Amino acid sequence: MASMSHSFLILLLLPLLITADKCNKDDKRALLSIKSAFNNAYHFASWTSTSACCDWYGVECDPGVPGNSDGSRVTGLYVITDSNVTGPIPPAVGDLPFLTSLRFHKLPNLTGNIPSSITRLTRLSVLILSWNSLSGPIPSFLSQIPSLTIINLSFNLFSGSIPAELANLPSLLGLDFSRNRLNGPIPAEFGNFPKSSPPDLILNHNSLSGDLPVSLGVPEWGTIDLSRNSLTGDASFLFGAGKSTQVIDLSRNEFAFDLSRVTFPVNLTSLDLNHNKISGSIPAQINQVEPNFFSQFNVSYNQLCGEIPAGPITAKFGVDAYFHNKCLCGSPLPPCTRQ
Repeated sequence: MASMSHSFLILLLLPLLITADKCNKDDKRALLSIKSAFNNAYHFASWTSTSACCDWYGVECDPGVPGNSDGSRVTGLYVITDSNVTGPIPPAVGDLPFLTSLRFHKLPNLTGNIPSSITRLTRLSVLILSWNSLSGPIPSFLSQIPSLTIINLSFNLFSGSIPAELANLPSLLGLDFSRNRLNGPIPAEFGNFPKSSPPDLILNHNSLSGDLPVSLGVPEWGTIDLSRNSLTGDASFLFGAGKSTQVIDLSRNEFAFDLSRVTFPVNLTSLDLNHNKISGSIPAQINQVEPNFFSQFNVSYNQLCGEIPAGPITAKFGVDAYFHNKCLCGSPLPPCTRQ
């Protein structure tokens, strides 16, 4: 009878044993170290030593990755929206060698620098550290992770210059450093991104300054957003009818160039040039852009002159897209006066 009870107990516990076996012990150790570093915040309530780490909240595993004979490997770590997560990113994040996605998002008390241990994550593809209170420089050592496709460090307190070394990342699809305290010029090396497949470049709401490197005219950016900085000089080389660019936002800078000499990408869906020092007139070619998908157009607060060319694009937008220019006229602004 005792033997039967013992066998029954083993059968009863077997599902728990199998579940525990799903989790690689080294990955579990690293995750528990991360939990401890964050003082066991509520986000980690499900992270217990008696449960499988692949079942923990914010943890993803892939049983199909190589080297999982000792349990499934952790491939995703997400810590999101918790004001009780305090302090710096623990160096133990670098002890999850199969991690492909790391997201720390909306953690207002997550502080400090990005740890260098992150360079050990040789499979990391998606790095999202957004809406936190991280600070210090954006580290150039991120360029040592060639698997990166997305880097989003938006809404933090990062300062200093943008590392030119990031242009060496071969598979980058998106780079978002918006709403930080970055300064200095945009690296000329960013013109070395692949011409036909550069990353979306989102650098708005910083303190970047200086002339735009001419090399940035080589890549055909899908999206380039440089708005709300202190950038100066020419930006006309970002345009071109043959380019595949869809979104250009240069608003609230100090760019100064002749818009008359620009041709617009025909696949453009959004163009915002407001609050600059752009001169010349609006080219009639703007109305050759596909109108069905074109949703944003603003050239207000510049030094433009001449008649607004009539057409399907220019007719879509009201006075506020054109006002406060030097001598721009025609619908929807008052008619031009003939001398």
